[in-house]
Amino acid sequence: MSQPISYAPDRAPLPDHEQKQAALSYLNQAWAEARHDGVDGDCLAQASLFAAFAELVGTYGEDAVAKFVEGFPGRIRNGEFSVDISRQ
Repeated sequence: MSQPISYAPDRAPLPDHEQKQAALSYLNQAWAEARHDGVDGDCLAQASLFAAFAELVGTYGEDAVAKFVEGFPGRIRNGEFSVDISRQ
């Protein structure tokens, strides 16, 4: 697992793509720790989705988030969220 990107408050904010990489690293570490402590992956996924949607709704509002997730079925079917894909 990669180490999180350290961030000091006296520095300029990280570019968006670096913040996303750092956030994913933190989440992967938290996820691994929870799994190690016996938390079921499905429970983690549902709690993570709830927390993510609550944050997005708090930031952008319910209508904007509802519009955002309308595209999820197609993205899921196209494999955007599949980690182990064998495409020929």
